[in-house]
Amino acid sequence: MRNVSDRSVTVTPEIEREISNLGDKIAKVRESIGRVIIGQNGVVDQTLITILSGGHALLVGVPGLAKTRLAAAVGTVLGLNNNRIQFTPDLMPADILGSEVLEESATGKRGFRFIHGPVFCQLLMADEINRASPRTQSALLQAMQEHHVTVAGERYDLPLPFHVLATQNPLEQEGTYPLPEAQLDRFLLQIDVDYPDEASERRMLLATTGIEESVAEQVMNDGELGAAQRLVRRLPVGETVIDAILRLVRAARPDDAAMPEIRQHVAWGPGPRASQALMLAVRARALLDGRYSPSIDDVVALAGPILRHRMALNFTARADGVTIADVINRLAGNLA
Repeated sequence: MRNVSDRSVTVTPEIEREISNLGDKIAKVRESIGRVIIGQNGVVDQTLITILSGGHALLVGVPGLAKTRLAAAVGTVLGLNNNRIQFTPDLMPADILGSEVLEESATGKRGFRFIHGPVFCQLLMADEINRASPRTQSALLQAMQEHHVTVAGERYDLPLPFHVLATQNPLEQEGTYPLPEAQLDRFLLQIDVDYPDEASERRMLLATTGIEESVAEQVMNDGELGAAQRLVRRLPVGETVIDAILRLVRAARPDDAAMPEIRQHVAWGPGPRASQALMLAVRARALLDGRYSPSIDDVVALAGPILRHRMALNFTARADGVTIADVINRLAGNLA
């Protein structure tokens, strides 16, 4: 066994070997996605962290930033069976889950047959999820948390692995509905997609407006992805990192906060699912970089994507011009 930087962490030779073998695959995954998604390396890495952690991601940004294209590329590169649902105001839960139809056999016997909806896939792209009504949005809750759905009292298991990559437009745009807090909490990460820098946008113009356009190619299959996800859960986490996760999450709750500004500005804070999400995500980030164990830097880097959709500010914060990003940066800064 070999000790890493944290004295409380010991890595077995088996884990070292698996991480080393996976490194080449991850490099090829990044390279293949990078052919079609230009200038969004941070967004790509956060998406891969979500998938490696076995979770779901909410991609937030204005239209035209390649959110849908990213989800399609991830499905292709990881070899996952994927479906896409365009969420609209008239979309119904049955359009996602499926429904029963009455059929009559050749002998005249009638019976119901369940027709599977698009949710029965390994990677579901929920495009513009906040354009559907809350009732329709909630149809994904059971699938995201329990990996099965119940229709007419019957349980139907979803394929494994199962991931949801949902895209969302900013709420101030017309025709959108806020996602329920219960559904937001089921997204492992909220990934904010910003505009690319000028150099990246220049490369994008040249790469996407010619006669030939680059395409993503499959690098892994669902079996290899499943092995990588199991490896993430086996990565050791040092006591210092565990302490940092607990300090960060608990400090974001107004009732437990030591900082007066948290009690003054935060309406409600993250629950234990935020701590669980951080434990998985920091391991996945370490694995993505080829490291044997996560560090406090991983906690700081993922504080925003983990917490920003799991807490809310009150009217005092809005009046004072305080944002969620300000609060999270202050909390993360105290970990250093």
